[in-house]
Amino acid sequence: MVLDNLSDRLKDSLKKITNIGLVDKKAVIELSSDIKKALVSADVNIMLAKDISQKIRDRGTNEAPPKGLTTREHIVNIVFEELTEFLGKEFKEIDLKKKPTKIMLVGLFGSGKTTTAGKLGRYYKKLGKKVAVVQTDTWRPAAFAQLQQLAKAMKVDFYGNASAKKPQDVIKEFEKEFAKYDVVIVDTAGRDSLNKELTEEIKALNKEVKPNEALLVLSGDIGQGAQSQAEAFHKNVGVTGVIITKLDGTAKGGGALSACATTGAKVLFIGVGEKMDAIEEFKPKNFVSRILGMGDLETLLKKAESVMDKEKAEKLAKKVTKGQGLSLQDLYDQMEAMQKMGPLSQVMNMIPGMGGAIPKDTLKGQEKKMKGWKYLMDSMTPEEKENPEVMNASRIERVAKGSGTSEKEVRELLKQYKQMKKMMKMVGSPQKMKQLSKMMKGGKGMAGMKLPGM
Repeated sequence: MVLDNLSDRLKDSLKKITNIGLVDKKAVIELSSDIKKALVSADVNIMLAKDISQKIRDRGTNEAPPKGLTTREHIVNIVFEELTEFLGKEFKEIDLKKKPTKIMLVGLFGSGKTTTAGKLGRYYKKLGKKVAVVQTDTWRPAAFAQLQQLAKAMKVDFYGNASAKKPQDVIKEFEKEFAKYDVVIVDTAGRDSLNKELTEEIKALNKEVKPNEALLVLSGDIGQGAQSQAEAFHKNVGVTGVIITKLDGTAKGGGALSACATTGAKVLFIGVGEKMDAIEEFKPKNFVSRILGMGDLETLLKKAESVMDKEKAEKLAKKVTKGQGLSLQDLYDQMEAMQKMGPLSQVMNMIPGMGGAIPKDTLKGQEKKMKGWKYLMDSMTPEEKENPEVMNASRIERVAKGSGTSEKEVRELLKQYKQMKKMMKMVGSPQKMKQLSKMMKGGKGMAGMKLPGM
């Protein structure tokens, strides 16, 4: 998930508030101190971290809870609001009314500009836009081939000239072609540092491109150096927004986020993985909700829509509403879609109440198990996947041999399938939904639910 370490520390801090009997001034002060330490450990600028902590302390000790909220709920809400404010508060969407809308990506070596150009190309193509990507990096020999290959894979048009001497020459050569596109994404060269050479190159290119958006690409692991880098690029090209890459797993990310807060440049997108679909719009409220363990259903549904086959999804929905049992083929389709949505830990953190409820090691084990199940089902006949009831001893033995697994694993899959089929039938009936609700209340709500096979 994004900012794993920061998320864990913030969730631990809030748990103290939710678990104590009395939320008094001392508890609020301790919470604000814990949050400051968590932010600093994630590379957030120390002055910003102090400011956020002080605001939480002042509001938490002086504000009376609004009508309908307990003191505990009010304190959690204050933390949410102050972190959202720090991250830009409102979501900024790129205006695509002008044709073409030209987006120029700038940044240093290793920030992920070229990969991000490919990701953005795919993102806007999925929105139904006609997209072109342009390579102007005449400094790094592999840049031309890299973006050309990404463009081919993403099925967007590519422009570039591997023998061009100056970046602006590429723009001049293809300028007339750009008019037929909705979005034109321009990748630029980087350096190890923003030296005089790069500064002059970026200025000249910016003058030639006349971008509608000049986006600074910052790596999530950049640390405290992000602020000076952001300010320097902003001074030379007028940065209109930021894309933070590598913001998954153990990346601290606070340095890049601090840079945006101090320069006033909004984060527009974040990169949350290596795959080409691992890019998300940056919505501060959703982001904070996720790192605090409150979920992010909006982003989850968006991801689901982008990876699920509409016809298959409608077919499954009809089965559920009619109380019909699902087949192994349905289970296979759902697992395939879920794996396209990213690591299971990321998906679970988008479900309210599930963030951190299931240990990461358990989720990794479940992902491995799901991959094994797919191999098993690949060895089954269409009849067996649609009607698993026909699976007898000889069929189980054949599937185990064909998939290179054991008969025990085949039986475990069938057992899990029967449990899911039973639950689906319960979901399909309003009367049985009440039974399911009672089952959940008997446990610990969402946090007490288990994933298949756990």
